[in-house]
Amino acid sequence: MISVAMCTYNGAKYLPEQLESIANQIVPVDELVVCDDGSNDDTIQVLRSFSEKAAFPVFIHQNENNLGSTKNFEKCLSLCKGDIIFFSDQDDAWQKDKVQKQIAYFDTHPNIDAVFSDAMMMDDDSNPTGRTIWQEIEFDDVAQNKWVIGEAHEILFKGFVVTGATLAIRKSALPRLMPFPTHIPDLIHDAYIALILGLQEKIDFINEPLISYRIHARQQVGFGAKAEPVRFRDRFFRDRNEKLLPLQERADKLEQIYQLLMGIPLFPKDKLKNLRIAKEHYKKRAKLPKNRLTRVVPVMTDIVKGRYLFSSKHWWLPVFGDLFE
Repeated sequence: MISVAMCTYNGAKYLPEQLESIANQIVPVDELVVCDDGSNDDTIQVLRSFSEKAAFPVFIHQNENNLGSTKNFEKCLSLCKGDIIFFSDQDDAWQKDKVQKQIAYFDTHPNIDAVFSDAMMMDDDSNPTGRTIWQEIEFDDVAQNKWVIGEAHEILFKGFVVTGATLAIRKSALPRLMPFPTHIPDLIHDAYIALILGLQEKIDFINEPLISYRIHARQQVGFGAKAEPVRFRDRFFRDRNEKLLPLQERADKLEQIYQLLMGIPLFPKDKLKNLRIAKEHYKKRAKLPKNRLTRVVPVMTDIVKGRYLFSSKHWWLPVFGDLFE
């Protein structure tokens, strides 16, 4: 049985296109479960209209209180009856063979609990931007090969590459994943699922775009605007706290993730070694002294140990900033 778990919030503008793409799958789904998080536009009317003509049952649940995306997806997943559950955003569009290809993957990989894919990016008007989300997040051949040999967690420690809108999961995996934690803001439901299953080597990918992923200003989660790079001259004149604060925030976030994962008995804890080293590296960088001369030894130590690669593949840039800013 195939379920689709969709969470909505003021999504009436783009929802019809997404619903039609689900209805037009080569391999049909068996149910659509929708949890609406307090929409005040026409979202519910759009859903009800679609349910009247859909070839599969549509269950619409309206939350009494706004739960936020993570807890709303948790509720939606718990209400699904399918053996395989497809995650769905409210504003994308699926390729007609998305369900077919992901179901086929599960059929041939019985030990895998979840599978995700690439996605074409499109704009507000459903026009392709010419780029995919994997290009955007640099989930390239090197990263993919690392994933295949069992090091998915190492990639996920550096950044969350699994987009929930492309994800499908076995319902049998959910009891060991829920409830989802909410105390780490960036670790939303799809990131947490990917991290745990990555540590267990239970999540894999299909190397092709199976959806069109919409980029627009109003989306609650997803790809936001990239931060402007720091200009060379600004490194010498900006307030030092402006440099150190993001480093401390990164150190704190990694510490929270590390403590969370240490308390989960689902995988060997030696897999957290590099996460521990990374959080210590960021903590060290955030506390470098103001005096430039006294920074040289701690910075050189982390260069020799290769720890600046936790900060950037262009490791010499953070080194320069740490030495001279």
